[in-house]
Amino acid sequence: MYKTKKIATLASIALLSSSLSGVAMSNTMGGVVNVAIIGEADTLDPMMSSKDVVGTVTQHIYETLFTFDSSWAPAPLLADGMPDVSSDGLTYTIKIRQGVNFHDGSSMDSADVVDSLNRWLSVASRGKSIASKVDSVSALDSHTVEIKLNSVYSALLSLMSMNNAAAVIYPQENIKGDDLAAPIGTGPYKVGEYKADQYLQLVRYDGYSSSKAPIDGAAGSRAGYLDEINFIPVGDGSTRLEGLLSGQFDFAESIAAESYARLESSSKAEPVLLAPYGWPMWVINHKKGIMTNLNVRKALQAALPAEEMLYAAFGDEKFYKADGALYPEGFIWNSDAGLENYGTGDTKKASAFLKASDYDGSPLRILTSKQYMWHFKTAEVAKVYLEQAGFKVQMDVVDWATLGQRRNNPDLWDVFLSHSPYIPEPSLNGTMQATYRSGWTNGEKEHLMSKFTSVTDTAERVAIWSQIQDNYFEDVGFIKLGSFNSLRGKSQSLKGVPETPWPFFWNAYK
Repeated sequence: MYKTKKIATLASIALLSSSLSGVAMSNTMGGVVNVAIIGEADTLDPMMSSKDVVGTVTQHIYETLFTFDSSWAPAPLLADGMPDVSSDGLTYTIKIRQGVNFHDGSSMDSADVVDSLNRWLSVASRGKSIASKVDSVSALDSHTVEIKLNSVYSALLSLMSMNNAAAVIYPQENIKGDDLAAPIGTGPYKVGEYKADQYLQLVRYDGYSSSKAPIDGAAGSRAGYLDEINFIPVGDGSTRLEGLLSGQFDFAESIAAESYARLESSSKAEPVLLAPYGWPMWVINHKKGIMTNLNVRKALQAALPAEEMLYAAFGDEKFYKADGALYPEGFIWNSDAGLENYGTGDTKKASAFLKASDYDGSPLRILTSKQYMWHFKTAEVAKVYLEQAGFKVQMDVVDWATLGQRRNNPDLWDVFLSHSPYIPEPSLNGTMQATYRSGWTNGEKEHLMSKFTSVTDTAERVAIWSQIQDNYFEDVGFIKLGSFNSLRGKSQSLKGVPETPWPFFWNAYK
């Protein structure tokens, strides 16, 4: 795996920009795009991480059998069409595209797919979540793969379309147990130069075999116009903004809401607002520590003032909505079940729950990062209310890469702050899965989740999801603060980058 520790300095960014700029871009071929991301991708093995920054970068290097189209429905990518599914829903027969090459020049066949999918089921959080439902993955011939399930799982293709903790396809020879020999995929870009703490340079793979289908979201043709895409870790939001406004960066993610006006009035850059983008969350440690007590979790739930926290984070209602439902209005999964438990900053109610628990005054350890400054701002507001309720609060503020490491050890935190885009298939939300690092599980929830993924009727699934949301509030599985819109920025001359939670650049040009 490929790990890093620091953030790029302004000097290194300037050096990279000067050395890679000056190439004329067109919508045919050529050019360089510099992308400022919030932190380094701490692995180039996408099976091993569910972090957005890893998925954003590695989706250019590796590909999955299926991906999402513009309506978030699964569509073929490395698969040669949608699978044939048996009448009992237990057997998926998947044809894979012929003539697809890996970056090392070898040809992809069913042996690569079988070994990759078996590794995914073994090491990836998303794969492990359904491993018990999979009886076998086998090759029927050189370009046909069969997946046999022991129970119906209606979300299988959506799960296999995700770009983080992803079911990507590697060369069979490159799989070395839990590790990879090298970052080799089938994608339109391959790893060029990698300098820890400075940049990851991806270069066009001239041997790429694109789908011939029309462009539709992440599905369809991938042109690979650009010679290079450089992902530059820039932990400070103001540095990302200034680099974008000055022309050092062509695209920058996670820009502070208060910078919208500057982007709007810029002669070089422009704002990109994804609305609604997703939901901020407080992930609760159900494995160890004070949060294993239900009354302590209820105290946390009652004490958090969602509206005030969101205002502190975003400042303008254009960028957020205090909305406790797991899915907002506009999604078929929207429900009002359990909303009476949505936090309103009731410190007296929180204090009563705390007194009913066995809370001994141990610090409530909140793990957060200033690289997503709005995460930190919500925690600052919450700290005041939590202390009024009777909690002793310990703020552990680290860089995003360190947070990604620490959250894997339940001894090191009680709550960590994160966020997620709205994913159309609810069962794919990592926080809902018993195998997720938070360890949230209870008998009723697992029964409902199993039922939810074993039926295909939409109305029935909607009704089950409402019951799951009620269980989420009652057991305090985690805490959704509300909905938020994500502000990014891009060069006015950069085209072909769709508005999606995980930006991709294989069809981008200037």
